[in-house]
Amino acid sequence: MDGFGSTDNIIVLAATNRPDILDPALSRPGRFDRRITLLPPDIKGRFKILKVHSKKVVLSPDIDLEELAKMTSGFTGAELANLVNEAALLAGRDNCDAISRVHFDQARDRVMLGVERKGVILTDKDKMVLAYHEAGHAIIAKLLPDSDPVHKISIIPRGRALGQTQQLPLGDRTSYSKEYLTNRITTLLGGRAAEKIIFNSRTTRAENDLLQATEIATNMVCRWGMSEALGSQAYAVGENGFLGEETARRFLMGNDTASLIDREIKSLLSTCYKEAVEILRRELQFLKALAEILFEVETLDAEEFEIIYQCSITKKAEADGTLEVESECSVCPAKGHCLQYKAV
Repeated sequence: MDGFGSTDNIIVLAATNRPDILDPALSRPGRFDRRITLLPPDIKGRFKILKVHSKKVVLSPDIDLEELAKMTSGFTGAELANLVNEAALLAGRDNCDAISRVHFDQARDRVMLGVERKGVILTDKDKMVLAYHEAGHAIIAKLLPDSDPVHKISIIPRGRALGQTQQLPLGDRTSYSKEYLTNRITTLLGGRAAEKIIFNSRTTRAENDLLQATEIATNMVCRWGMSEALGSQAYAVGENGFLGEETARRFLMGNDTASLIDREIKSLLSTCYKEAVEILRRELQFLKALAEILFEVETLDAEEFEIIYQCSITKKAEADGTLEVESECSVCPAKGHCLQYKAV
């Protein structure tokens, strides 16, 4: 900084989440002229951070910190510390001597989605609509290639959400393909598609899905050059980017270009919605089975969801006479109500 001698060995650091609103004079040469952007830690960083914080608590043998690091993509160091602390609190409430995998799963839900809203009581009708909505998300995510695996499906209200279908990436992604983004939009629209197919109606539950889908479609068209009609050119779509700083180059555009951008975004969303409807109509039996099970048990993890999916595949083969219904299944997540089959 100006005014310090060259031999004083003084380094002045400052931090902000809004560099765009700072006085430009602060970043002139000789002042805060070097910027370091701190991103959330990668999987190796998360593992090391979890290792540090887990030294203060007792972990059960079933805890794999490397696996936990994979499940916390996007978490900051503070969020990881909070995750371990929340898991320890939950273990204490259960009078457990060590933190188990269940405690970490519950803590992750608390950190990401908020505390369970036990005061919210859904009618059976609302609960069933919600079950179909989340089942639609999960089935689309399962069947589309290059989609992040489904980690959990729940219709238990948490935070501001009534239900959620959680997907976890297998690793940290540094870039996204057009196919991945298109499939992500289709997955987001799967909930509304399921409501339309089963109830022939639309509800407000799709609000956040529509916002996310529209944002992705807008970025694909305007920022990432993924529209054939517009070509490899970027257009400013908002005032602020990462950390509030303007990142998109501004271009003057005429009304024709603006109209074309609007049509491209609508076309992309419409195409993805139609694909979601087609997939769910094709997998209607799977959709109904999953929704009914979800209505009964309220939460399904990845393993339970996979069991139901495999049962739906087996159900399709029943017509050829090589399969028969099993009267009772010990692994059924719906306690005997799912589509479990065995070979004749």
